[in-house]
Amino acid sequence: MVADYNGYWKMISNENFEEYLKALDVNVAIRKIATLLKPDKDISQDGDHFIIKTLSTFKNYNMDFVVGQEFEEDLSGVDDRKCMTTITWDGDKLVCVQKGEIEGRGWTHWIEGDGLHLELRAGGVVSKQVFKKA
Repeated sequence: MVADYNGYWKMISNENFEEYLKALDVNVAIRKIATLLKPDKDISQDGDHFIIKTLSTFKNYNMDFVVGQEFEEDLSGVDDRKCMTTITWDGDKLVCVQKGEIEGRGWTHWIEGDGLHLELRAGGVVSKQVFKKA
């Protein structure tokens, strides 16, 4: 049985996020705004089908995917790129690989205790975020 990601999660920590945004070549004004935000995650999971909504006062981002099925991800509002994305299970962790202009781009989500962890990767830079269930 895989982990249950369902729920509404509130950000409690965000490390090295500005460096991650720099690796994505996000402009300085957007980086400054983004680093001030504490987005929430609203996750609906039905087996291997996920809808992850990242919600903030500045911009929202929705991701709808089935684990193991590659899809074209439109990252408008993040860094305005498109990439081919595949998310797979590694035990209870969700591991995302985003193929496109930025080398080594992707993320890993996992649940540890009552926390939802997110490790964001791009161009050799790693940012770590932690969320608690609301």
